[in-house]
Amino acid sequence: MSNMFRIIFTLTVALICALRPVSSLADDLPITQLDPAQFNVVFMRHAVAPGFGDPDHFDVTDCATQRNLDDRGRAQARDIGQAFAQAGVKFDQIYSSQWCRCQETARLLDMGVNVPFAGLNSFFQNHAPRDATLALLRHKLQQLPTDRITLLVTHQVVINAMTGRSVPSGGAVAYDTRTGQVKPLTIR
Repeated sequence: MSNMFRIIFTLTVALICALRPVSSLADDLPITQLDPAQFNVVFMRHAVAPGFGDPDHFDVTDCATQRNLDDRGRAQARDIGQAFAQAGVKFDQIYSSQWCRCQETARLLDMGVNVPFAGLNSFFQNHAPRDATLALLRHKLQQLPTDRITLLVTHQVVINAMTGRSVPSGGAVAYDTRTGQVKPLTIR
């Protein structure tokens, strides 16, 4: 990816974020109030993985070709897992993107067994086909239980495409598959 494209993309994302209404903490849902009767899915962005996009030689089966978590991201994932545990949140199922940074985030949360799922893969930079990826995810969402909470560890572009929300690394939104309602989730 050329430097000019990265600069233009970064400026575009910054402008979009600046123009979007920002929720206040009063609008957020504290994790202590997470209830499957209202929200049965948590979309979570992977923890901090420094950089932008993935290298040109990206290979989904080779972590050495991907942007990965650093020590700060690993600590962040562990802290988020502890926050969920302290709040009494239990996930019935955990799925993640096949990208190494998402799988490592899910593992370090220490909340249960993670299942890699192509419907959560990043279509940024066209490493996965956008329409096919979102179709897989929509199908999966229709199959999820509505009386328990499922965790989906994924990428910014997927969360935004499904919920219209942007979250930072390690950020999350609660989602209801029955109504499509979305609420930013306060983890700390």
